[in-house]
Amino acid sequence: MCENPDFDATLQDSKAAYVLSNVAEVVERILTFVPTKSLLRIASVCRLWRNCARRVLRTQQQLTWVSTCGFSNTEVHALCSILAEEVEKVFLLPKTVLAMVDCETFWGAYCNRQNKAKKSRHSPDTEELNLLFPKGCDIMGITTPGIVLTPSGSCSSPPQEYQEGEAGFAIMFPSMEGVNIKPFHFCKKSISPTALKEAGLIDNPELRVVLMFVYEAYKSGPFLNQILEPLAKSKALIAGGLVESVFSPSRHCCSQGAYGVVGLALSGPKVQGASVLLDQDISNSKAAEATIRRLKAAKIPERNTLGFMFACVGRGQHYYNNQTNVEADAFRKVFPNTPLFGLFGNGEIGCDRIIKDDYTLCDTDIDGLQHEYTTVMTLVHLG
Repeated sequence: MCENPDFDATLQDSKAAYVLSNVAEVVERILTFVPTKSLLRIASVCRLWRNCARRVLRTQQQLTWVSTCGFSNTEVHALCSILAEEVEKVFLLPKTVLAMVDCETFWGAYCNRQNKAKKSRHSPDTEELNLLFPKGCDIMGITTPGIVLTPSGSCSSPPQEYQEGEAGFAIMFPSMEGVNIKPFHFCKKSISPTALKEAGLIDNPELRVVLMFVYEAYKSGPFLNQILEPLAKSKALIAGGLVESVFSPSRHCCSQGAYGVVGLALSGPKVQGASVLLDQDISNSKAAEATIRRLKAAKIPERNTLGFMFACVGRGQHYYNNQTNVEADAFRKVFPNTPLFGLFGNGEIGCDRIIKDDYTLCDTDIDGLQHEYTTVMTLVHLG
């Protein structure tokens, strides 16, 4: 037995170096514990590590999110501040990001109406946001009067409704087999049948779910119907709301203050969806829970499933006789392990509908998709 401790240490180091340089199974196992941003840096060390890192990245199919509430002490919105830290810790390569923040604290007042808008401390810098995520990642950023979110960390954390105060979330979607997520953005200048087809919204037999958000809707007139009319005839689930504004992607085709719509078209054999409408007659917690429980009929798996709640600003605490968090709590009772996200907006889009494999339950026409003083509760499963 060697009595030289320095020699023993050198020998052990050489063995470890050999394993880390030659045994792919060990390297790959170790890399599963490394956050994705660090993993991308590690991939440049050598060919073995690069190949192992690629295999690990392909297995990272679990959705993740970052959420926050409460006033930020920095010069940016609380979500933007926490994103810079949390993105370093995630275990996936984001392909698409859906971010929502409250409009009250996110935007500042404009100096005047002559294109001399003054940024507040909360105004976004899209370029800085883009730098947080990989090149080519599609980022959709929306501001809305109120936010619904599940705290970061666990799918089973109780979701919360925020009709006032600073709050926001960012859901990160990786590239997933059997799932195609395509962002779209239209204004009155860019919408056309060709543009709708390129976005996968028409003539797309694999279209399953459309999440859509209309901004400056009070100016839009018949614009929204140009999108909803073909979608109402499809077999896809349509859900969303009328929001305040969009801060990402940048709007190059239309001027500040113009109306338009952004959204995500979700296609592919592994996508499933279901939604129910809580109409104006639903005004207590028992009735809300009973309506949400109808989503159970879809038998959607829990893994990689998100809940979305698109509610009218007229609902929430005041609608339920000063009871707080009624609809979010009702959702959690029915789906305790499914995270819930969403908004309080100026109108709701959706209906009762189930999308499973190759069939659709509950068709509707264009008038049945637009609502006021309601909540559209939705499940989206991504394989």
